[in-house]
Amino acid sequence: MGFAIVQRCLSGLLLFSLWAGAAWAAAPCVEAKSGCERWVTLAGGPARSLVYSTYSLDESNAGVTRALIVVHGQGRNADGYFRTAVGAAFLGDALADTIVISPRFAASNGTCKDTLAANEVNWTCTGNSWRAGGVAIGNEALTSFDFADEILRKLARKDVFPNLRVIVFSGHSAGGQFVSRYELANQVHEKLGVPVTYVVANPSSYAWPDANRPVAGKPEYRPYSDSACAYDRWPYGWQQRAGYSARVADDQLMKQLISRPVTYMVGELDTLPISGFDSTCPAMAQGPNRLARAQAYTGYLKEHHGVPLAFTTIPACGHNARCMFTAERALPILFPKP
Repeated sequence: MGFAIVQRCLSGLLLFSLWAGAAWAAAPCVEAKSGCERWVTLAGGPARSLVYSTYSLDESNAGVTRALIVVHGQGRNADGYFRTAVGAAFLGDALADTIVISPRFAASNGTCKDTLAANEVNWTCTGNSWRAGGVAIGNEALTSFDFADEILRKLARKDVFPNLRVIVFSGHSAGGQFVSRYELANQVHEKLGVPVTYVVANPSSYAWPDANRPVAGKPEYRPYSDSACAYDRWPYGWQQRAGYSARVADDQLMKQLISRPVTYMVGELDTLPISGFDSTCPAMAQGPNRLARAQAYTGYLKEHHGVPLAFTTIPACGHNARCMFTAERALPILFPKP
């Protein structure tokens, strides 16, 4: 079913039905407009960041059994990603009992020109940016990973979501970079009381755990030859970490990398240097394109560090979040049975 048809179906749905007699707090909000906007207070306030969400994050809702978080790409178009995630939930027959959340990492600095609301956090746009757990502009104690922590803590509240059974934390492109590094570094995963799985889709780069990198044209890995490339520094490697990730020691990062469930999804056609492709030296050290980088990184983690990750290729998809997240193969990954 085409996405435009899904959108028309959603617009025409009477979203007041009950599921197995369960009492819903409200029908799901399915439009990326003011009605679906929610604010998450950070660090005790007044700092706050925006999310789009199908249900309130603060009102009791016994009908929600799953949560899907989808992080946008470098364009910070959380509204567009929310529409895609809602469409995926509809296709996966999961819209009624899943809270879909799309956070916005707004940035108004450098080349990024987002309009900020009162007290909205301004995340760093370049360098050790929001996608790598970087600090907020004007508040070095607050990082983008802290924002993600707060979303997870809200979902884990039993007084609000007493029947929540699983959280899927996903991201595409720059959002995939965010999720791959957050999965590695976050300090709340084991404390929530709700299982969290991570889905990393089509990122341009990864944080490699050591100095080895793929050898072009050969099925092997060795230390990269260009020491001036800074290929092993965060966010491309684990050296000289900054922000949230610097709070965690290397041995703890490795334990978390091995123990936390993550699925890497990559489009089989994501082989072109488009849509914000990272062509810097440390990124090129990981492979010539996103598909090759995903294969190299996941292969290395499995072979050399025993990481029990899952890897899936999405047929006929390039660097396109809508294609990736609404693909039939992706739906059971994004909406596992509670």
